[in-house]
Amino acid sequence: MTRLAALPERGVIEVGGEDRITFLQGLVSNDVALAVPGRSVWAALLTPQGKWLADFFILADGDRLLLDCERAQVPLLLQRLSRFRLRTKVTLGAVEELCVHAAWDGQPTPAGQAVTATDPRVPEAGWRLLSSTQLPTTAFAADWDRHRLSLGLPDGSHDLESEKTVLLEAGFDELNGISWTKGCYMGQELTARTKYRGLVKRRLVPVSVSGSLPPPGTPVLRDGTEVGTMRSGRDQSGLAVLRIEVLRDTLTCGSATLSPRVPAWMTLPESVA
Repeated sequence: MTRLAALPERGVIEVGGEDRITFLQGLVSNDVALAVPGRSVWAALLTPQGKWLADFFILADGDRLLLDCERAQVPLLLQRLSRFRLRTKVTLGAVEELCVHAAWDGQPTPAGQAVTATDPRVPEAGWRLLSSTQLPTTAFAADWDRHRLSLGLPDGSHDLESEKTVLLEAGFDELNGISWTKGCYMGQELTARTKYRGLVKRRLVPVSVSGSLPPPGTPVLRDGTEVGTMRSGRDQSGLAVLRIEVLRDTLTCGSATLSPRVPAWMTLPESVA
């Protein structure tokens, strides 16, 4: 049975106007032109130094693009994007009437006029749906959270640190969140240098937790030496940022024991693969 959950912590921004694609194209990490009906694009907005600020799904809906993002980041995104609007023919605004849903374990068949597109990260991630009404659900937001943790998918600021996280640490390359061919965007230089010089030393990976779930930010230790930090989690699963040389080890975090698990989609150097 298809699982469908409402995600009230997500919000929507509308980008309209005839320059909407070229406007976003020079700002975000992925190829905005690939957002077409039925297929979303996952992208990030970076600092000029190539550090993460926000990420979102881009869905095409007629003569507008819809950004499915963290609700708490809507004001930040509107402020940041507005700085670059200048004389371009672009409109920006929050769309309060749209509700965000996620569906997995089967293709959704929503009633009404929901904007529906695949989640491009991995096939198991399912679909994103934006609807002007709450859709009949078969799961809770917590169920979606467990599902994305099992897949090793980051959840914005719950897993990434503003102005600190580098995209390749968080899987944006393997999870189809970066275009290497579209040309320049803000932060592109550092992102490319990190990839081509093999500078990634840490990765955000799923961990199984034995004991009490540590809060985000708790140091992760191997033999008493700090090797990473805990990020989001639920029940006995979570994500942690870890040095790549410890991904096969058993680690401690607070009073808990962590067992890292490298997901099938993740590519690691041969020395630790």
